[in-house]
Amino acid sequence: MKKTTRLLDLTAAMILLLLYVAFSLPLVSGDPGRRVSMTLVRDAAALGAFCLDGSLPAYHLDRGFGAGSNNWLLQFEGGGWCNDIASCVERAKTRRGSTRYMGKTVVFSGILSNNASQNPDFYNWNKVRLRYCDGASFAGDSQHGNGTSLLYFRGQRIWNAIILDLLPKGLSKARKALLTGCSAGGLSTFLHCDNFTSYLPKNASVKCMSDAGFFLDAIDVAANRTMRSFYKQLVSLQGIQKNLDPTCTHAFYPEPSLCFFPQYILRFIETPFFILNSAYDVFQFHHGLVPPSADRTGRWNRCKLNVTSCNPHQLDALQGFRKDMLGALMNFFRNSSRGGMFINSCFDHCQSALEETWLSPTSPRIHDKTIAETVGDWYFGRGEEAKEIDCPYPCDKTCHNLIPAASATDFLASNAPGHNYRGTQFTLLLLLINFFGS
Repeated sequence: MKKTTRLLDLTAAMILLLLYVAFSLPLVSGDPGRRVSMTLVRDAAALGAFCLDGSLPAYHLDRGFGAGSNNWLLQFEGGGWCNDIASCVERAKTRRGSTRYMGKTVVFSGILSNNASQNPDFYNWNKVRLRYCDGASFAGDSQHGNGTSLLYFRGQRIWNAIILDLLPKGLSKARKALLTGCSAGGLSTFLHCDNFTSYLPKNASVKCMSDAGFFLDAIDVAANRTMRSFYKQLVSLQGIQKNLDPTCTHAFYPEPSLCFFPQYILRFIETPFFILNSAYDVFQFHHGLVPPSADRTGRWNRCKLNVTSCNPHQLDALQGFRKDMLGALMNFFRNSSRGGMFINSCFDHCQSALEETWLSPTSPRIHDKTIAETVGDWYFGRGEEAKEIDCPYPCDKTCHNLIPAASATDFLASNAPGHNYRGTQFTLLLLLINFFGS
């Protein structure tokens, strides 16, 4: 009987795998993005700038052309953090902690695209993707050795080394510049925005944009501050405090690690800033609001997989999270004359890196404006203030939800053109991960 059951389980898994492949349709039309080669920072060693495992840091540079030849867009790569020795040791053995394990080319799409129809405001700029291999949002400056192994916590030095490598390649003569990043890279943008400005000509137009980097100092569903505890350990382990804004750390003494949170550092940033975030950010939903430590019985599992399975109590918690995020942003919304924002109600995480969500006929919209249009209007000062806040879930019908608005079963029964393939891919992939991980 057990053998038969296992055979049925394997059959079901194979069906899921076939469905995943079948519905893994291209997320963009036409050219999905060009592949750009990696550049190792050869002079980084002299600065003590190493990835976790001691390998050299790297970036990918796609040269600008025409009217954009003297304009620069730098994007921090994301990928979480490691806040203890064990997790950093494991991370050092992956592409998140070593350039040895990274792909040597990456696809540039969305805000990094060189296609004018997909990225009309930035397509011809010099575009750089900074590879992430330190586990602390490019902010640490320490190391750990136990006699047999050595971990380098050198994110701040990596940031400096990459900038110094780019300055003679044209960055020092930038006329316009935008520093951006996604997830942990979006958090990096908050941490390094003003420092980026200090490297560039005084007459340059320099601005910063965080995508999915507004990590909230949230109280989780078990009434704990899981993210606050995590960041406090991270700041201590990787020697981050000395690289945080001193005005902020003074203001929040004796809790300087709070200045790793964007909501506390934001008011000290002088460079014009744009915040792109979902009010129901999937990463924060799963790790900030409902981390595994706060849901040991799995009551939230179905809700995490599909928001339409959330009960009224769970939906109230999600709406409360949105309310807290908007509350943390309200001073910026009301008083920042040079700031911009696009806070939508999609269950998503990182929306500037793909054409699907950045700029396409089916991109998310607020007041009929796409993310790309809103960011462009803000950067170039077109029209009125570029500050958009969405209505609460489930009112926005333009979302590309990582958590689909309908179940995978509903989708398979009504496979219509333009349906949210991405949400279905994510659901099927989660089912496969859950099966093979058990």
